[in-house]
Amino acid sequence: MPGSFSTALSALSAMGTAVDVVGNNLANLNTPGFKASTVSFRDLVTQSMGSGLGETQVGFGTALPLTFRQFNQGSVQTSSGLLDAAIQGDGFFIIKDDAGKTIYTRAGNFLTDKNGNLLTNTGLHVQGWSAINPLTNEVDTVGAVGNIIVPVGTLKAPTVTTNFTVDMNLDSTAAADATSQYSTPMMVYDSLGTSHVLTLHFQKTAANQWTYNVTIPGEEVTGGTAGTPFDIVGASGTLTFGSNGKLTDPAWGAPIAFTIPGLADGASDMNLAWDPYTAAGVARITQYGQPSASSASSQNGSAAAQLIRVGLANGGGVLAQYSNGDQVVVAQLALASIRNPDSLLAAGDNNFALSARTAIPAIGTPGTGGRGTIAGGSIEASTVDIAQEFTHLIVYERGYQANSRVITTQDQLSQETINLIH
Repeated sequence: MPGSFSTALSALSAMGTAVDVVGNNLANLNTPGFKASTVSFRDLVTQSMGSGLGETQVGFGTALPLTFRQFNQGSVQTSSGLLDAAIQGDGFFIIKDDAGKTIYTRAGNFLTDKNGNLLTNTGLHVQGWSAINPLTNEVDTVGAVGNIIVPVGTLKAPTVTTNFTVDMNLDSTAAADATSQYSTPMMVYDSLGTSHVLTLHFQKTAANQWTYNVTIPGEEVTGGTAGTPFDIVGASGTLTFGSNGKLTDPAWGAPIAFTIPGLADGASDMNLAWDPYTAAGVARITQYGQPSASSASSQNGSAAAQLIRVGLANGGGVLAQYSNGDQVVVAQLALASIRNPDSLLAAGDNNFALSARTAIPAIGTPGTGGRGTIAGGSIEASTVDIAQEFTHLIVYERGYQANSRVITTQDQLSQETINLIH
């Protein structure tokens, strides 16, 4: 009979552990990226009684239950944090502590310090790529991951205009004289970020032929006269259209190139290319029986600009927005794919460390190699189901009460046995 004491006590210990797990789950009901744990009970080896042939077997109770972290997807909730991010699918954010140890997390509530380091809310460095490939001007994600550093309070250098386009129609019904004159402006930027408004002039000279020339305000070049448009050398010629109204000369692949020398603000000479065709060879300038008008224009320059804000975009790109409207991807978050995440060890602060049983993490960009995607401006909620946890709590409580009753009954039986002596 004394064995029933230890059997019941083992159950009390196991039920207490299970209640602790439920308590921890409920305590982290609102913890971002938290993954709920479950318990798995297991019995202890049985003892055979009687002849030893196994006709009567009595167990020794239950061992401490095993706990398993359930890495199922939590709901993705929109947040107000510009640097918040949530993983949809498999994968972990990679972070490093001050000692250089790599750990992993699903909690994406990030922030930056005064030096522009992207950190978790507990101050650990978020890992990814922030080096820019000089050939593509895009984030280079080929090398090893490192601390992500975003620009903080920086001034974006101006981008000089090197090419521009204009989509327009010239009136085919216009007379071949001065009454057909049409002009449209085009803003460009020099190496100092100063804007200049060029004017493109057109005049019909014959059927299906128009002359063009480009001018700049005279006060903006050293050889010009204030208040008088200055004709840019090399920026003039003839446009020829076919009978179908489509441009035939200049031909596709031969942009109109010209230089603006001697800018009054001291900027470098501007070398511009005006391409009257799309990349597919479709003419941007037509000649149809409609009033002369431009419908669109573009150029690749920009003025100097102040950094306004930095945020995380969908896909894990760190996006810097400047006062001139430019948005530039300055870094890329990395994700780690772990084949057996249930083997990870909880490290506190929503973080996980590798154990001896954990497979080697595969690091890469989101959406590749089985890794999930990243939703910017969002947070993954805890996977704790309050209704399910309360159900478990009731079951464990009843189990504890039942095994307490076993101990009480065994005690009563022991007292009855002792009383037989008297």
